[in-house]
Amino acid sequence: MDFLTRLIHALTEVHPLHTLIVHFPIALTASAFFFVLLALWRRKDVLEQVAFANISLAAISTVAAAFTGMRDNLAFYDGGAPNANVKMILATILFLVTTITAVARWRNTNLFHTTFKWLYVTAYFVSFALAAVLGFLGGVILYGF
Repeated sequence: MDFLTRLIHALTEVHPLHTLIVHFPIALTASAFFFVLLALWRRKDVLEQVAFANISLAAISTVAAAFTGMRDNLAFYDGGAPNANVKMILATILFLVTTITAVARWRNTNLFHTTFKWLYVTAYFVSFALAAVLGFLGGVILYGF
């Protein structure tokens, strides 16, 4: 029981939880973009479905990353983490892009085969690019510029 108590204390009081959670939207947007590109190349609907699942999970995980980021900013940096405002704006845009992409695809299962295909694929790229920039800015907080 002592180990469990120490683990919970370490996760909630000692170590920033955001650094653990933030890897999910980064990995999910990257894999979503990868699978949508594979779907374009191989012309396989199942690959596009995997991309859709990843972008949907990325939207959800972005919310978790945002909440833990705001919490850790207050707990560990007294609200003064470098680039915190920029990160909040970019994270909001990431959430909007991933959510709109996922909802649009959910509402139109043939979106990948319509005239909006390239806008749909571009949304995957934008999501990945935003997550990469957010990851870089997070690195600036931890390691400096």
